[in-house]
Amino acid sequence: MDTWTIGLSAIALVLVYCTHLVFKWKNPKVNGVLPPGSLGLPLIGETLQFIIPSRSLDLHPFIKNRMKKYGPIFKTSLVGRPFIVSTDPEVNKYVLAHEGKLVEMWYLDSFSKIFELEGENRVTAVGEIHSYFRSIILNHFGVDSLRQNLLPKVEETIHTHLTKWSTQGPVDVKHLVSVMVFNFTAKQMFGYDAETAKEKLSENYTKIVDTFLSFPINIPGTTFHKCMQDQAKMQKILKDTLMERLSNPGVRRGDFLDQAIDDMKSEKFVTVDFITRLISGMLFTSFETMSITLTLTFKFLSEYPQVVEELRAEHEAIRKRRENPDSPLTWEEYRSMEFTHMVVKETLRFQSSAPGLFRKARKDFEVKGYFVPAGWILMLVTPVVHFNPETFKDPFTFNPWRWKELDQVTVSKNFMPFGGGTRQCAGAEYSKMVLATFLHILVTKFNFTKVKGGNVSRAPILSFGDGIRIKFTPRIN
Repeated sequence: MDTWTIGLSAIALVLVYCTHLVFKWKNPKVNGVLPPGSLGLPLIGETLQFIIPSRSLDLHPFIKNRMKKYGPIFKTSLVGRPFIVSTDPEVNKYVLAHEGKLVEMWYLDSFSKIFELEGENRVTAVGEIHSYFRSIILNHFGVDSLRQNLLPKVEETIHTHLTKWSTQGPVDVKHLVSVMVFNFTAKQMFGYDAETAKEKLSENYTKIVDTFLSFPINIPGTTFHKCMQDQAKMQKILKDTLMERLSNPGVRRGDFLDQAIDDMKSEKFVTVDFITRLISGMLFTSFETMSITLTLTFKFLSEYPQVVEELRAEHEAIRKRRENPDSPLTWEEYRSMEFTHMVVKETLRFQSSAPGLFRKARKDFEVKGYFVPAGWILMLVTPVVHFNPETFKDPFTFNPWRWKELDQVTVSKNFMPFGGGTRQCAGAEYSKMVLATFLHILVTKFNFTKVKGGNVSRAPILSFGDGIRIKFTPRIN
């Protein structure tokens, strides 16, 4: 046999083998019927289609197109993982109701590695650790803490920043709001002082979103590698702060970190590494969600001046009821902001920064006649209910007044801005309070004009590619 024939035979064998691998990838052996759909190419899957930007607040075309083709439940593969995507509210409710039994929380591999969650599997913790996680957040960012301690601090922080921005000409509110929220939350958690700190932690966090849909390849030159370096710096700062507190037990600040240190004595899973990872994850979640929501709020307010007028009327009425119009905001006043809360809800209905909730199947199970293999990832597209025209008439019109007509039962079934099931965000009230307080100060103390920007895109995470630049000026009352 000549060399040419041997070469052709080798190429043929390679092609046959590759074809076999692709076939096995596209047709996995399971003990049931998988949902319709395509797993795409090995490793890459359909990731490239998933990250194509869409300039709309609607669901990403990747999801909408597959809903039309395959129905409300379909399979796909993203960033090297097989997925089952559900836009079916009944299926989503069923899956969330079986948290800890059939499924567990899951984050994209890149996020887990950035926050070093894979080794000890903290992010999928259930039972004891999950209960601890919720209790410590509620203790420091729950209703009691907001009412008794945080509300005046939030108001003062927002007023200080808006005053500063009003002296700077047009500013990119997405960036500035991100920094403001991050620095405030970090100060409450572990005494971080952005003014004196050598490292600006907020800058590290603003880069991490870019890794959500990247392959977690940690080699020099990749975005993921750079983010891992930034994360290492941040972890060192957090660990150094923790170790300094541990070496000076007599100095107490009464913050989140103090409680975590106290809990190291009674909870065996509360270690130095656990505390630093916990703080890292919480900081990222709070600052990214609120900054996107506030930026989106500016977009809507600039497009719907009648909303600004009603907001201003509501908040001026609050000021007129006070003995001193410039007195600090009270908890009772915050709770009385009927229209403001409707504006916050309507913005959160659109916000849905993530494409859905991610869960990992702990074991094989069936739902709606489809087989879900253990180890597969479920993406529960809960935002789909936010754009259901049967619940929300003209769903892509920003209309805060719609919330007057919706009863509590309908809202509880069709409004999930903070997740669902046992994993619903424990910091939900904190986020809503910050948003409402920001609006109170904004409309009573300042005028604002959008100068440029405000275009949104989903890739599939909601973002503002060109930012949104706002000009603030003090308002004479």
